[in-house]
Amino acid sequence: MSHLASDTKLERLEEGRYQGQVSDAWNIGDNPNGGYLLSIVLSALRASLPHPDPISITTHYLRPGSSNAPCEVVVDVLRTGRSLSTARATLTQEGKTRLEVLASFADVTVGAGAETKLTLPRPPLPALEDCIARSGDAQGVSLPISQRLDVRLHPDLAEPGKAGRAEISGYIRLVDGAEPDSSTLCLFADSFPPSPFALLGVVGWVPTIELTVHVRARPQPGWVYGQFKCKDLSGGRMIEDGALWDSGGNLVARSRQIGLVLSGP
Repeated sequence: MSHLASDTKLERLEEGRYQGQVSDAWNIGDNPNGGYLLSIVLSALRASLPHPDPISITTHYLRPGSSNAPCEVVVDVLRTGRSLSTARATLTQEGKTRLEVLASFADVTVGAGAETKLTLPRPPLPALEDCIARSGDAQGVSLPISQRLDVRLHPDLAEPGKAGRAEISGYIRLVDGAEPDSSTLCLFADSFPPSPFALLGVVGWVPTIELTVHVRARPQPGWVYGQFKCKDLSGGRMIEDGALWDSGGNLVARSRQIGLVLSGP
């Protein structure tokens, strides 16, 4: 069993109700990474719905999660159809709601309409060996998550505050070598340093208020390449747009989130 599968494993208590344990191995500083918490919820959704792939996932983060602590996930199935199923899920700890998720699942290998294809091309890639491992010292926060995720940053964007733009990109994979799937993409979409890091320098922990991920395809085995840009930052709130491509150059997910930038110049 992969680390991610083990750290998101749930026990079914009754129909639509599950319990699990939040690990501290996915922390950013003292707080569990938001993508990891979403992965726990996706475990419950996959167990509750007939379709295999999350295709639209909107997550509201009401409170930070607590690591090394039990959690409960409650799933409310709203509709199941032949090609699409939709559910609402809530993750709670200590009687307090931490995440609210609305998700639709389908089978992304099955077409749903027109054959015309428009896609976002993958940007030019730096060589993997030229990329720089994500650093907690550079970001200004401890990164226990580095024992679970291997993130290599584009060399032009890895030095804090030196890029001249709020953009981050690079390669990502699970440290234990487990291959990515459609659910893993939701984790990857929230696991790079925040894009303002490349413009502002040390930004510490940037908590997510809301994250939406659209999965476009199942990724091929190997490294996933991500690019994230922020062109809207004011009042300490950023809107960041992201994209993920698989090892074959296929666009596999898009994301958008609003988050809080708690420090900077």
